[in-house]
Amino acid sequence: QVQLVESGGGSVQSGGSRRLSCAAFGYTYSSFNCMAWFRQAPGKEREGIATIDSDGSTSYADSVKGRFSISQDNAKNTLYLQMNSLKPEDTSIYYCAGVYRREYCGPPPRPADFRYWGQGTQVTVSS
Repeated sequence: QVQLVESGGGSVQSGGSRRLSCAAFGYTYSSFNCMAWFRQAPGKEREGIATIDSDGSTSYADSVKGRFSISQDNAKNTLYLQMNSLKPEDTSIYYCAGVYRREYCGPPPRPADFRYWGQGTQVTVSS
């Protein structure tokens, strides 16, 4: 059974940084040809913000480009999201997700295309 577990969420001041991790259990992480980070704020749709495919190619939503960085460590079965220059509008629940088909990386990634999801981790940015 595949399980994705996020960690690293919490509260941070505006302008600060945070690194999220997503560990994969029950499956070889490198079998996912596309991994992504999504976020969802209250009352808003889930938004794909960053993807990385099996070749290491990345893409970002305009809202986070230049501030966030997605990376992966296949040896540790772990996906990361480094978030810098955080803003109050980045406050959301952040989810990692994986899928076998690389073309689902988009951009943009669509939530309906991703089969495996973590439980989410809350990031709150205060002004």
